[in-house]
Amino acid sequence: MRELHIGKNDAGRRLDRVVHAAFPNLPTTVAIKAIRTKNIKRNGKRCEPGDRLEEGDVLSLYLPDDLLERPVIAAAPTDLPAPDILYEDANILLVEKPQGLVVHEDDRGTQDTLIARIQSHLIRTGEYDPAAENTFAPALANRIDRNTCGIVIAAKNAEALRILSDNIRDREIDKYYLCAVLGRPEPDCGTLKCYLRKDERDKTVRVFQNPQPGARTALTEYEVLQSRGELSLVRCRLLTGRTHQIRVSLAAIGCPLLGDGKYGDYAANRRYRLREQALCSYKLRFSFTTPAGILEYLNGREFTVRSVPFLEPLGFDKVK
Repeated sequence: MRELHIGKNDAGRRLDRVVHAAFPNLPTTVAIKAIRTKNIKRNGKRCEPGDRLEEGDVLSLYLPDDLLERPVIAAAPTDLPAPDILYEDANILLVEKPQGLVVHEDDRGTQDTLIARIQSHLIRTGEYDPAAENTFAPALANRIDRNTCGIVIAAKNAEALRILSDNIRDREIDKYYLCAVLGRPEPDCGTLKCYLRKDERDKTVRVFQNPQPGARTALTEYEVLQSRGELSLVRCRLLTGRTHQIRVSLAAIGCPLLGDGKYGDYAANRRYRLREQALCSYKLRFSFTTPAGILEYLNGREFTVRSVPFLEPLGFDKVK
């Protein structure tokens, strides 16, 4: 017999889903049957697969040990560099990701990732104990490319992650980017609409001006803020969240991002000695229009990075 003690990060979830996440070797059909036959009990009593768990519940599982092997939640190395924290409270962190750092482990298997740095920080401060969790680990609510810098949101608990995911899906968190592009978009402000399809083979995105099978609509608001010779500084707000959306959308109108190795102008990149795209997730605003639960206190708050690394080298003024 095994016991599963329910903490706050599993509270509110369906019983069957917590059991599946905690014991991946246990087939769903076997788990459902075990619940029906009272071989899985909640607080010593009969339960149902769809029961919503509460903090303090104890699940008792009377099943063979080989079905109840628990996956080890790997702890992040505690010697990783600390994340650059822009804001932190009991529920979330806003961190400034530098260019060149991946947000999650990639095909190269690198351990030094943004989420690993965040988890390492929370282990050091005592806010996260992998051994005490059944299924949850602090996680990112959004992500940006390796060679993009700027603000990324992380959740410290499951409820905050759920709310943030809903907010981002419902466009209740406004994300603003700054980018340096070749040329000057015309007109000086507007909305770019196109259709993007990701090619998994070469990790690139194809852009279409009309609907195509497998292509998803991409909407990007933009505004030209400054111009310096052949370059323009453009502010973008994402209305959808597609892979490489800003990079591909601007390249499609003849204004590729400086430093972009996939969709940019190679000669210009060499001329300006840039190997990483001049793109920064520089500001976000919490704009809730629906109840935000434990994150309601963030509504209306706005956060901006301390600095944008490519502005001064390219001759652009600081932007608020």
